[in-house]
Amino acid sequence: MRSLRMTKFAATFAIATVATVATFGRSAAAQTPPDATDDTTAEVASENDSPGYSPSEPAGSGPGASALHVNGYVDVGFAKAQGDGTSFSSDDAPVPADYGVDAFATAVNSRGDVASTDSQGRFVNGFLPRSVGIAGRPSFLLNNFNLDLRFQPASAPIMIFSRVQFLPRFSSTGDTTRVYVEQAFGRVTPFESQELSLSVGKFDSVVGIEYQDNASPIRIGITPSLAARYTTGTSVGAKAFYRFHVAPLWSALSLNVAATNSGSMVESLQSPEQSWSGAPVLAGRLGYELSPPMIQVKLGASLLRGPRNDQQSRDAKQRLWALDGRLFVAGFALSGEYVHIDEDEGIGPKTTSLGVFPFASGFHARVYWAQASYALNVGLGALNRVVPYARYERRHAWFQGFVPITVDRMTAGLRIDLWDFVAVKGEYLRNRELAGAPNSTNDVYTSSAVFSW
Repeated sequence: MRSLRMTKFAATFAIATVATVATFGRSAAAQTPPDATDDTTAEVASENDSPGYSPSEPAGSGPGASALHVNGYVDVGFAKAQGDGTSFSSDDAPVPADYGVDAFATAVNSRGDVASTDSQGRFVNGFLPRSVGIAGRPSFLLNNFNLDLRFQPASAPIMIFSRVQFLPRFSSTGDTTRVYVEQAFGRVTPFESQELSLSVGKFDSVVGIEYQDNASPIRIGITPSLAARYTTGTSVGAKAFYRFHVAPLWSALSLNVAATNSGSMVESLQSPEQSWSGAPVLAGRLGYELSPPMIQVKLGASLLRGPRNDQQSRDAKQRLWALDGRLFVAGFALSGEYVHIDEDEGIGPKTTSLGVFPFASGFHARVYWAQASYALNVGLGALNRVVPYARYERRHAWFQGFVPITVDRMTAGLRIDLWDFVAVKGEYLRNRELAGAPNSTNDVYTSSAVFSW
């Protein structure tokens, strides 16, 4: 298999990155720790600054191995949300109803699906997540059946990757099951001597860091942050990634840039499959990594600008900037992100993956989150690892002409890794309305068992 001819430090640096991230949650496809002699593992892992974006090199790869690899996972959950499973209040009359609350607060799984989005007949304007439709009832859930296919021949410097997700869902309107293509792209690595790759297709966001934890086997906990709706969406377009290692300083600089249909919004807010305005959204992240022995620090800054892809005017822009940071040391991990986003008022109806809505209102949000975790490697029979974690996040947002709302969330949970193939998680979300929104009974308990192969 053709691989990057990295310097001795560069190979060690990249593989240390894979090993560190794997401490906090293994990829659905990476069932064994990467071999320090396998440059291909480092190459695949480095594409988006994390092995989370797509599978690392599986066990049994190497000379003579098949070019086609099949991996995946099954995510089964049990969840209970307070109240009716939404943040809507019967005492709150203004409409659109989704402009005065955070409809994303009652998340129950790693996709960010909520317990319910039923507004009890009140008008909504499409600022909504996907729903599993359980309302306030406790229920088992098949959150996701995920299938990954990767083709990487030895005769050419290419990789073809696809991630298809089967999402069984039921709502008050009947069966709402979907088969969703999360990623499907081709990647070319044109130079053996440079860590440069070019991709076209549907791929992960390049904004911030949370997109790296989209897959439930990799995410330490269960639910995404309050900022994830703006930064973790996949989209169709073209992307370039380059990393430059500064070996004497144990450092590396990376640049990840993309031109896509919808930018980094999740698909329930802006459809990624086609461009409504005919102009691309441009985004990029500049990253710095410091990786001396026993410690790793990663810092990044992201920018995004382009027409909002839920209406047809090129003049209605979306602008985003974000800062992120991560620290890994002796099993302890601390990560966080700040996201600043503004959307101009659009023209005509708003079109998203959820449907067509009357108004493309101007929108603004300021969000931050911070998460701490500690990975205790047990290595006792089936019990591989225990990871307690906690996250705090706060979101201040407003639609043009409407009252700003401020909410926060405190999340605590525990992850237990069994062998290299099973992750069992339990999580509690404490949601609070701090200003501008009615108080709601909308805390969530959720759990997940993720089986990977």
